[in-house]
Amino acid sequence: MLDNASLNSARQPAVETFNLVRRFGTFTAVDNINLRVESGRFFGFLGPNGAGKSTTIKMLTGLLAVTSGEIRVLGRDIQTEPLEVKRRIGVVPEDLNLFERLTGAEMLTFTGRMYGLQRAEIAERTQELLALMELDNEPRKLVVEYSHGMKKKLSLACALIHRPEILFLDEPFEGVDAIASRTLKDLLSRLTARGLTVFLTSHVLEIVERLCTDIAIISQGRLVAVGSLNELRRGIEVEGDGHASHGPMSLEDYFIHVIGGVRQTGDDVLQWLG
Repeated sequence: MLDNASLNSARQPAVETFNLVRRFGTFTAVDNINLRVESGRFFGFLGPNGAGKSTTIKMLTGLLAVTSGEIRVLGRDIQTEPLEVKRRIGVVPEDLNLFERLTGAEMLTFTGRMYGLQRAEIAERTQELLALMELDNEPRKLVVEYSHGMKKKLSLACALIHRPEILFLDEPFEGVDAIASRTLKDLLSRLTARGLTVFLTSHVLEIVERLCTDIAIISQGRLVAVGSLNELRRGIEVEGDGHASHGPMSLEDYFIHVIGGVRQTGDDVLQWLG
């Protein structure tokens, strides 16, 4: 199941954007973004709250129209060939969008039918995915009764059932407990090892640092950094305590540096707490 080794032969980029812009009235949420994500990479798309991450991922997956610019996914223009692109990608949106009056198996069956899979194929993949996500213990349980972590895992299973070439994940670890998080991380690592491209947004920088091969950082709608994780962390100089620091740093320190954040010490804030 989900053997994506053949994807390694694809030479075209998984995702490309050209001067991508999205405005809401007079507010520019995404401002002339140019991205290139190579096939088979684990790409982390980072930024502070309100930076434009979710807006970008919605445009990349055809859920939101662009104001101007161009998006190519697997070599196809998503504005002129949206159905062909959507057949080849999997999406786990931040709000999940599950039908909560269905069981997990029924949700997967519905999703498989939407992608045109045959019933026998759907049944086999549903059984495997529910077992993989540890959701097969209570087959009659409705999605509305699932915990948040269970819903995240089911949403990921729905995104995988048609064997996508790219997986878009918008905050997949938000609100997920440690056990569910470990399951998701291990699965994503195995999938990228098989050639699947993953495009991830997350605020959990430790997870991004562990999983991602490449990152881009967006702030106020504009890209402020893009490249491989190791290259970016090695490529800047950070000043502190009166001297310059060179060489590798944590992703958290790098992120704060490039978006212009300033960390406050305990001595500087909330003095009234004593």
